Amino acid sequence: MSAVVVAALPNQSVFSLRAEQSGTLDLSFDRTGITPRSRRDLVFVVNPRGANGRTGREWKKLLPYLRRRLGEQCNIHESFTSGPSEAMDITREAIRGGADAVIAVGGDGTLHEVVNGFFWAGKPICALERGSIHATTLGLIPLGTGSDFARTYGWKNDPHQAIDRIAKGFRSKIDIGLMTLSGGEQHYFINVADIHLSAKAGYYASKYKSFGNFCYVLGALRAFIGHHNQDLKIKVNGQDWEVYDKVTALCIGNAKFFGGGMKIVPTADPCSGDLEVVILQDFKWYDFVFKLYKLYNGSHLSEKSVYSTSVKSIEVAMVEGNGDIYVQSDGEHLGFLPVKCSILPSVIDFFV
Repeated sequence: MSAVVVAALPNQSVFSLRAEQSGTLDLSFDRTGITPRSRRDLVFVVNPRGANGRTGREWKKLLPYLRRRLGEQCNIHESFTSGPSEAMDITREAIRGGADAVIAVGGDGTLHEVVNGFFWAGKPICALERGSIHATTLGLIPLGTGSDFARTYGWKNDPHQAIDRIAKGFRSKIDIGLMTLSGGEQHYFINVADIHLSAKAGYYASKYKSFGNFCYVLGALRAFIGHHNQDLKIKVNGQDWEVYDKVTALCIGNAKFFGGGMKIVPTADPCSGDLEVVILQDFKWYDFVFKLYKLYNGSHLSEKSVYSTSVKSIEVAMVEGNGDIYVQSDGEHLGFLPVKCSILPSVIDFFV
């Protein structure tokens, strides 16, 4: 069994971490061929209550394999979240302290918080003593309820495969979406931002997480109560406003899936430099019943009531006034219209 050592990150101030020596790994070789250095600091941000506690249980089982696989060249730092936004704070401190990688362990909610932790005041965070040249890599061990972002890469909820990807050290620059709300508040999203019915369904689905993936069905059923399609005005890439009639849902994808496996934005690619927009118009409840399979396999773009386009930025607002049109990103409820979304191309290194 490997020895347990105390290994603090430089300038570490907000959280304490346990570092462990483990297996063999050279994470310093990626597609750019960077020269290796001695030891790597990997920070694993774990949501132990994710997926009704399954994330915490699986993490404990995973640790022996993690130690064997990730090598004596790495310090493994565990940090457990205990409440909302804590993963964000942990990530920021890890990056400022010079961590080589921050790995989200959990579902899309944990990943969303970790991604937001890569930024501060609208800009990427840099290590305090290692300069802007040093970039902290984002990693993912998908152990959540939906794990929708992982589906874009064809990954399963297999933590051993995720560790193998980290061990290989291959990285890719990926895009991140930036959402700005009416009050100027900014949020970042790695997966899908959405508006109206789907966002409302996501809001209610979060109340039924104890039901596993079935929470998305329950959330959708609850969202239909009192739902009305809404005329919205949309501005693309800073051009003139256009009105879209009877919008049921509007999805802005940096990646393809949401809602526990629904391929809602099938053309999205996190490395494309664009956001993909899909607008469902004048959908009735029976349209979802009869066309649900198309929403899951991504063939709904051929429907006459579905519009899609690629954008660098998009602004969405109600034609009149400010009502209760829900807005969310990565499954997290953020507020209501109006909203602006834009793309930050190639802004984060990601283990692939």
